Amino acid sequence: PAAYLLVLFYKGILCSSLALPSTPAVSMKPKKFINNASNSVDEFIDGLLLQYPNHLRKLANQHVILHSSFAAQNKDAHPNKSRVSLLSGGGSGHEPSHAGFIGENMLSGAILGGIFASPSVNSILAAIRASTLPSSEGGKGCLLIVKNYTGDRLNFGMACELANAEGRLVKMVVVADDCAIERKKGITGARGVAGTVFVHKAAGGAAGKGMDLDEVTQIAETVSNSVGSLGCALNTVTIPGADKVNDRLMLADDAGESMMEIGLGIHGEAGIRQCPLMSCDDIAKEMLSIIQSYGREVDSKIVPLYNPTDELIVLVNNLGGTSNFEMSLLTRSLVTQLEAAGCKATRVLVGSFMTSFDMQGASVSILPCSGDISKEMLDLFDTKTDAPGWLAADVWSNGSSRPSESEIEEVIVEKNAGAAEDLPPVLINDYSTVAQTVLAQCAQALSDAEPTLTKYDTIVGDGDCGITMQRGAKEVLSRLESKSLRVDNPVNTFADLADAVSASMGGSSGVLLELMFRKASTSLQSVSGDGITSKDMAVAFRNGCEAVSFYGGAQEGSRTMLDAMFPASAAMLAGDGADIHACASAAQKGADATAAMTNAEAGRSNYLSEEVLMGTPDPGAVAVALVLETLAKAVV
Repeated sequence: PAAYLLVLFYKGILCSSLALPSTPAVSMKPKKFINNASNSVDEFIDGLLLQYPNHLRKLANQHVILHSSFAAQNKDAHPNKSRVSLLSGGGSGHEPSHAGFIGENMLSGAILGGIFASPSVNSILAAIRASTLPSSEGGKGCLLIVKNYTGDRLNFGMACELANAEGRLVKMVVVADDCAIERKKGITGARGVAGTVFVHKAAGGAAGKGMDLDEVTQIAETVSNSVGSLGCALNTVTIPGADKVNDRLMLADDAGESMMEIGLGIHGEAGIRQCPLMSCDDIAKEMLSIIQSYGREVDSKIVPLYNPTDELIVLVNNLGGTSNFEMSLLTRSLVTQLEAAGCKATRVLVGSFMTSFDMQGASVSILPCSGDISKEMLDLFDTKTDAPGWLAADVWSNGSSRPSESEIEEVIVEKNAGAAEDLPPVLINDYSTVAQTVLAQCAQALSDAEPTLTKYDTIVGDGDCGITMQRGAKEVLSRLESKSLRVDNPVNTFADLADAVSASMGGSSGVLLELMFRKASTSLQSVSGDGITSKDMAVAFRNGCEAVSFYGGAQEGSRTMLDAMFPASAAMLAGDGADIHACASAAQKGADATAAMTNAEAGRSNYLSEEVLMGTPDPGAVAVALVLETLAKAVV
């Protein structure tokens, strides 16, 4: 059987739950939201068109998505008459790349291959024909933006040549931004990964401004040659239709350590190395070191990708299966280390830009805003687009620190000293003495009842009610002894009781009792008339009960403490707060009635069967009845 290791976020560790098979022989069938892998690309396109009915159109007979502006029948209204068309594409499984980047000032269309498979020459050529007019008809030309994979280069290249032969002006830029592949390792070169999105954005902005094909191509090439990317993963990708889960990174090493990989590709290709799981900070440090060492080519020389004083555009890309929480942790580690080295990350983009189905990993792409990246070129990145997959950066350009680093001052409210002139006077005889005595006796009785409450809660709850109530009771006794619980005025008394249970009880019962006391305090603070009377106390108690019901969601009959509270408050109101014995009697009757309730609508008891609940009262209701009984005896 499979054993499961929960790797927690602790001290910045980038992690998630990893299923670790006990032996290599264990085989799990992949779980995907899918009908049939053979027609999944068609169904993906159908879903995309349902999401963007006005924005996108499919090219007939092809796995090609175009911007809706190309649906115009009038050639004079063809978008290519006024701007260069941009096309990109590749194998499916990297969404939102590339169809998600179709929009104003980005791509004109995208060609979708099969799962991790290059699109056909026929589909690419069809996309060029639909988006690009011949030069003789006023066409401005088309730029193909292609990731550096052999199949993509060959198929897009062939379509490019065929289209040129038809009189359509087409050029192609190949993006090879992956820093994981050694420069001298064969003729294949670096892979094209998430940095390709930077090329989409810059070239799209240039085309949107009306630049010609040569200018758009030059900008695309400049960005492509300047960006560096690297990925890492905790688990690699399992493609739809696979017979078993790809467990390449699920197996522990000889020392039992969970493994991760640095530098793997967007199809799950092997990376630079596998290693035991590292913290976010250590992952970021290694990724940045590799990217910086890989560098970029300037005047036939390899120089560091960025300099300590450079402004940077940083893209932290979710490879598909990483939580937003983890992405933010990794972003913090990356940007913090870049800026500690003297750089300034003026644009930080985080999210899913180029994924690999469910790969539990992330990549970082860095583009220095220096050298060949001019101010005008930088403006192209900030040009607005309606492409659904683009997540615009919140640009930081001015000042030595981000505005977000300046915290908004917390509003500190000093505790009300309870001065007599600020509070309604108390019209209850000898209130302070009685309150001191009653609170002490009630708290002691509640503490002494811990075994009984624990016994009941062990049967119908999670067994902690007695201990929780005892903690609150002991805190009240301690504060009475230290005179930090004020008994000069009910407004202060209830506020201090709320503070006491908040500091000691915990759990839902602690929060609910705190709500009751706070509501009672605020109710009394605004009483009208000459001052606080017994009737006002009864109204405050009722308001507190209603607050517990409103915020907690339970009602009388839900088998909770409210089954004692509401009858008690009703009896207290009927006697204008004077008949405490009737109040205590009603609470006891309500608590006893919970033993016959076979359905609990709130709390842990909600999970239990009728058989378990029958015969045992709700411990919270019992606690309320006990306190009110003690109160009745104390005021005789």
